[in-house]
Amino acid sequence: MSIVILTDSASDIEASVRQSLGIVSVPLKVMFGSETYLDGVTISSGEFFDKLKQSSALPTTSQPSPIEFAEAYKGIVEQHGKDVQIIVIMLSAALSGTYQSAMIAKTMMEDEVDITVIDSRKASFVHGMICVEAARAAREGKNKQQILDMIDRYLDEVQVYFIVDTLEFLQKGGRIGRASAVIGSLLNIKPILMLDPAGYVSAFDKVRGTKKALSRVLETLQEYAQGQRVKVAVLHSSVPEQAAEMLERIKQEFSVSESYIQEIGPVIGTHTGPGLLGFVMVKE
Repeated sequence: MSIVILTDSASDIEASVRQSLGIVSVPLKVMFGSETYLDGVTISSGEFFDKLKQSSALPTTSQPSPIEFAEAYKGIVEQHGKDVQIIVIMLSAALSGTYQSAMIAKTMMEDEVDITVIDSRKASFVHGMICVEAARAAREGKNKQQILDMIDRYLDEVQVYFIVDTLEFLQKGGRIGRASAVIGSLLNIKPILMLDPAGYVSAFDKVRGTKKALSRVLETLQEYAQGQRVKVAVLHSSVPEQAAEMLERIKQEFSVSESYIQEIGPVIGTHTGPGLLGFVMVKE
């Protein structure tokens, strides 16, 4: 009996990694005015951020329909047979209706295949990294309950912090007021954002200057790691050099067993803009 991991494109897993582990991804859509793109299919991260910098209006995003999820489930059954077990790890339901679409599609397929849908309460390569770990566990022969237990532990424990370069996109997307964005920019305030237990984006701290913000994040991660071995991902939007520098610093200061650098994709990038640095850490 095989186990397949299915996720959404907002998990920001590189196509080569998805293919090597048999992870199925259902794309969200990104709209620039009347132009519609499939996240990671008809527009790449690089193309998206180039368009974003030139666009006067903020793009919008929309979740896949239940029909699109049902088609993905059917495709898995056709490839692996009716005995397949599908574990679906979705973008935070607090941020998108994607989870709801996956759940509706599950009810359409309930009699045909074993499907478990999980609201990760996470976004980008945070739930993406957990998809990768789950797919590896499936390849290693772990059973469904063992994989679900591992997913639960990671979702409860994983540490996530983001530093945005500008408050402009949060303001455009209605996350903060215009006055806060203007004052924050004038004072060089760098908000450190996190995903709270319910899956919403919330402020962890506000620090003046990027250097202090990065130090604050690393200090917080040290409190979590307590010298134990950790898996870590550094996320970025259009700043690969900074991400690489930060990963090297983390490798020097932590006991890192596995690491990733991942550019965030169009869906999450719509709300954060370019210049983001994100940090994901979980104990082995």
